[in-house]
Amino acid sequence: MRRAGLGKRGGPPGDGGNYGYTNSGYSSVYEEENDRLTESLRTKVSAIKSLSIEIGTEVKNQNKMLSEMENDFESTGGLLGATMSRLRTLSRGSQTKLLCYMMLFSLFVFFVIYWVIKLR
Repeated sequence: MRRAGLGKRGGPPGDGGNYGYTNSGYSSVYEEENDRLTESLRTKVSAIKSLSIEIGTEVKNQNKMLSEMENDFESTGGLLGATMSRLRTLSRGSQTKLLCYMMLFSLFVFFVIYWVIKLR
């Protein structure tokens, strides 16, 4: 694109079609603007790079925590399964024996509370 009044100037032959931008100061303005934009782009790319590295680190930490939680839930599930099997065994057993134990325990607790109140 040619600017008004900045046509091809007569210069030495074979100057490569210089349109007079270097002589008029346009190239230094464009170079400064390009340098400024390049530096701005470099800053933004650097910020995105550091942010992506931080995201990667956070993802690794979260995956490690999830793995540890999975192990904890598996061990808790095993403990809960063992407890449930004991409860099933207990429920299949004699209900009379269980009821007798609970009554004896209740009487014991009642007498202990009665004795503690009486001593005051």
